[in-house]
Amino acid sequence: QVQLVESGGGLVQAGGSLRLSCAASGRTFSNYAMGWFRQAPGKEREFVTAISWSGASTSYPDSVKGRFTISRDNAKNTVYLQMNSLKPEDTAVYFCAADFRGLGSLTRSDYDYWGQGTQVTVSS
Repeated sequence: QVQLVESGGGLVQAGGSLRLSCAASGRTFSNYAMGWFRQAPGKEREFVTAISWSGASTSYPDSVKGRFTISRDNAKNTVYLQMNSLKPEDTAVYFCAADFRGLGSLTRSDYDYWGQGTQVTVSS
């Protein structure tokens, strides 16, 4: 069992930055990969980024590449999402998720546990 709690969401103007955090508990954090997904109203949940168990491998879709950065601190059982140059289209609820396979899948169904989400709103 893994519990994931996101924080750091809020309202920001376009061009601004936010840093999301996801605190994990329940199992050895360094044994699994972590991902971030987002879901905008009326849309499906989409992949944002992922990081392997060691932090050595990350992945991003083109929509956020160069603007978002995922990192993890295994000593603090926490994964971070630094979001810069935010755009109104980044507005969504952001979810962190745990992938026990360890590599950080791009596929939503590969994730085993999910947090409750944190709202990010970017105003134009």
